[in-house]
Amino acid sequence: MVLEEKKGEIKDYEIFREGSDTVLKINYLPQSRTPSIEDDPVCMARTMDYLMQVPSATRIIFNQRRNYIYDYEQVKVLKEIVDIYKHLIRQKKLFFGAGEYGPYHDSWRAVLQNIIMNLLRTDPIGAYVDTKRILRQEKVRLEKAELTGDVNLRADYLGILNYIHNMLQNTTLIQLAKPYLAGYSVESDREIYKNIFRPMITPDFMFTRLMAEQPMDGEILDVYSLPDGGEVTIFKIPGETRCLYHLIPPEFKINEEQYEVLDVARRAMIEHKPTKDEFLNPDKMRETFLNIGKDLIRELAEHRGIMLSDEDNNVLAKILVRYTVGFGLIEVLLQDQKIQDIAINGPIGETPMFVVHGDFEECNTNIIPSKEEGESWASKFRMISGRPLDEANPILDTELILPGSKARVAIITGPLNPVGLAYAFRRHRDEPWTYPLFIKNKMMNPLAAGLLSFLIDGGRTLLFAGTRGSGKTSLLGSSLVEIMKRYRIISCEDTLELPVDALRKLGYNIQSMKVRSALMPSDAEVGAEEGIRASLRMGDSSLIVGEIRSKEAKALYEAMRVGALANVVAGTVHGADPYGVYDRIVNDLEVPKTSFKATDVIIITNQVKSADGLHKWRRVTQITEVRKTWEEDPLRERGFVDLMIYDSKTDSLKPTDALLNGDSEVLKAIAGGVKDWAGDWNAVWDNILLRADIKNALVEYSEKLNNQTILEAGFIVKANDAFHQTCESVREDLGYIDSKRTFFEWNEWMRRQIKKGV
Repeated sequence: MVLEEKKGEIKDYEIFREGSDTVLKINYLPQSRTPSIEDDPVCMARTMDYLMQVPSATRIIFNQRRNYIYDYEQVKVLKEIVDIYKHLIRQKKLFFGAGEYGPYHDSWRAVLQNIIMNLLRTDPIGAYVDTKRILRQEKVRLEKAELTGDVNLRADYLGILNYIHNMLQNTTLIQLAKPYLAGYSVESDREIYKNIFRPMITPDFMFTRLMAEQPMDGEILDVYSLPDGGEVTIFKIPGETRCLYHLIPPEFKINEEQYEVLDVARRAMIEHKPTKDEFLNPDKMRETFLNIGKDLIRELAEHRGIMLSDEDNNVLAKILVRYTVGFGLIEVLLQDQKIQDIAINGPIGETPMFVVHGDFEECNTNIIPSKEEGESWASKFRMISGRPLDEANPILDTELILPGSKARVAIITGPLNPVGLAYAFRRHRDEPWTYPLFIKNKMMNPLAAGLLSFLIDGGRTLLFAGTRGSGKTSLLGSSLVEIMKRYRIISCEDTLELPVDALRKLGYNIQSMKVRSALMPSDAEVGAEEGIRASLRMGDSSLIVGEIRSKEAKALYEAMRVGALANVVAGTVHGADPYGVYDRIVNDLEVPKTSFKATDVIIITNQVKSADGLHKWRRVTQITEVRKTWEEDPLRERGFVDLMIYDSKTDSLKPTDALLNGDSEVLKAIAGGVKDWAGDWNAVWDNILLRADIKNALVEYSEKLNNQTILEAGFIVKANDAFHQTCESVREDLGYIDSKRTFFEWNEWMRRQIKKGV
């Protein structure tokens, strides 16, 4: 909201509120020089003049085709100098009085006028250095004045200089500048100011602020580029437990001519406001705007005689789309495959974004979103999702699908969030996770992967549980890759997180259903319980439920009990251990105890921390089967039997005696349906180890060849198909599945694939 607009003696400016900030925005377009408090003494003086007129300002923005933003801490430094300047100006009689001190006073008055009227506004560090230098000289002269009778006059002059010196010495500016004062040259050396004043510089079409300059005291830990040209640098900052994720987006690399073309194109494009219908198909809308933008930019460049390559045109068009129908710098961040989470806290505009990085965990960023941008995103998400976000419905769960990235989005607003909007983005991996990838990342070991693969082929009911951010949804997604392509899969989610599109491209027979969120009642969407029941009428299928939250729990267990067991049934649920899962489903979601017994295996994922508390890793911590013989309490009646349990000393899952000795009702039930395994625990265990060896071999081949593609879903699906085909071939030849021969023949297939080029 604009509080005030004035035409000052120097330039136009406006004052407006943004959160708790009072922003002074100065129109610098008429000026030929770039606005820079640190480089330009005239700009510094004018800024002081404005601060005298607007003493409440907490942030300053110079607008000159780009925005040059000085934050609260920098403005506070200047305001201290302004207060001293105003105080000294009011002492005119003391400092600039008549020449009652004779011929000496004229020269003294000139010195004081230069320090106060000139240097304090243009070079306050110079004013301090000059005052200190003159003080030293005058002390020497005062000693000599004892012989000439000028003692009183010079003592008064020395007192005035000392008064100014002491006032300046206590300011934040001088305290910050002290390490750099040696050899400082008044009014000619402004390098020192660059250590104190460092504006955020953004294109004027960007509401988001971005600290472009890198921290001077930061240690560089990593540097890499993003697909569209953004540059990421990770810094370790002294005294900080979080690293700094420093982003320079492509829009900061374009030259002045390209910026001019882009700015005009944006003003033209923004005239067209996308309709709700257009947002229902965001991919098509983005493609349309991208093509229009390319044509418009090309025409504008030709009209101005600016040469643009096709690559330049494409880069500018993508930037144009981001800042018209897109989501600004959020889109650039989501291009980074190492980003796992993005948090934007309310009130938006007062704190930077925070990210969770795959290599460096929780990080600060150099990006501060604005209130305007936050509100714009909220409007777009309402239209994309078709779900409300208002006081009556202060929570919105949806997804953001962009070229090359996909994210789950959680938004809250008032009254739930008393300070307005806040966002949480959970970025999904571009390709589905796979068991070998999790083995490489130590989330599980090969034996656990072999066991889960065996359970999935056995068509069991699996619950993947854990706390938020523990990796349970990713593990569920990787388990879909283990389902043979011959079987149909139906997924049921309120927010689309499972890798359905990727699996469809890999040839899977998969159908997704999007249902109403339990947190947001709406008549426009089908409830999850109806969706699950509908899946039972769609033929023999594996049933995958994204997250069990509410009434759909009863429908899911109904599906488990009435015949969905033809293939695997799986879902995720919040719970830190097996009993926590039981408590959640039976007591919170009101599923009958007898129905809960339809659960075969619970897989727990959690985050484990380092002793210093600074690091954490995702791990599978338990694989537990649910027995069917208990009546009231599965914990007391040994209804939970661990098959594998996490050992913190070895940072790995270990098989329990129950698994090693074949004391598993679930595994025996799977074996009972297979002629080759019925009553033969050794054959079952041999098959689990065979699967584990194959998963481990994939990881070893990937590391040996330095080839990540081997671990990605596209190749893992081929490797799994080859495993099943090899098993069938060996069984037909020998009459049973010999693990050694099966592994040998699969390994030969693998060698052939490598020769062809994976």
